[in-house]
Amino acid sequence: MPGRLPYLLKLSRPRFWLYLAGPVAVGVAYGATSTDDLFTPTTLALFAFFLLPANVLLYGVNDVFDSEVDEENPKKAGKEVRFDGDRTVLWAVGLSALSGLFLVPFLPLESLVWLAGFYVLGVQYSAPPFRFKTTPLLDSVSNGLYLMPGAAAYAAVAGGHPPLLAVAGAWFWTMAMHTFSAIPDIGPDRRAGIRTTATLLGESRTYAYCAGCWALAALSFALLDPRLGALFSVYVPFVALIALSGIDVARAYWWFPALNTVVGALLTMGGLWVLVHG
Repeated sequence: MPGRLPYLLKLSRPRFWLYLAGPVAVGVAYGATSTDDLFTPTTLALFAFFLLPANVLLYGVNDVFDSEVDEENPKKAGKEVRFDGDRTVLWAVGLSALSGLFLVPFLPLESLVWLAGFYVLGVQYSAPPFRFKTTPLLDSVSNGLYLMPGAAAYAAVAGGHPPLLAVAGAWFWTMAMHTFSAIPDIGPDRRAGIRTTATLLGESRTYAYCAGCWALAALSFALLDPRLGALFSVYVPFVALIALSGIDVARAYWWFPALNTVVGALLTMGGLWVLVHG
């Protein structure tokens, strides 16, 4: 196992770790009623789980069930890895899944609902029998799994579910982000016979779909708080610029971790500002 750690770390997509762990920070910031709620054993455990074990689980399951498809995927030759059949990966995925179960006794029922949602969508996105990633639209909708950590953290701190508009806005955001990330895979997926929202729509219409989802995300957050709407509206011109400028989408795809980190940091700081200053 120790000799396989570099491989497992690369499998977990370090560039995307904050896609699961970041929402925990956001959920805690907005669910807290005092600064004492920010750093507790429960919030720290949630952040730790979604920082690494959850990513090993999510991407490990993906790579195991996509091993044949990934033979045609150029992304796997550089910043990512191809599953090589090593059973160490299976053990790592299993242990990562079990590690999240240790959280169960310490979470309220409302939080457990979202944690269960992450497990179901995270596994069934790639694994049979549903394998959502191979069904157009469901592949996009099922990526609501990325908002589950934030909702679970919010519920763990606040004792209730997050606002419906926040859930809707975050879900539209995940739909857009996922479908944009599938654009570089249109060619390999079509050659492999994989059907996705992106392969169904084609590149130009997929850009429009992503812009529409991001616009709905911004609108949902704006109805909750205009400042949140203004923050999330940045994605619409960003994707329009990429679509109209002719920038290689495979290159632009790797800009999003930086953009999402900035937006997530501003979102979290906004929640903390309200918590401290009212």
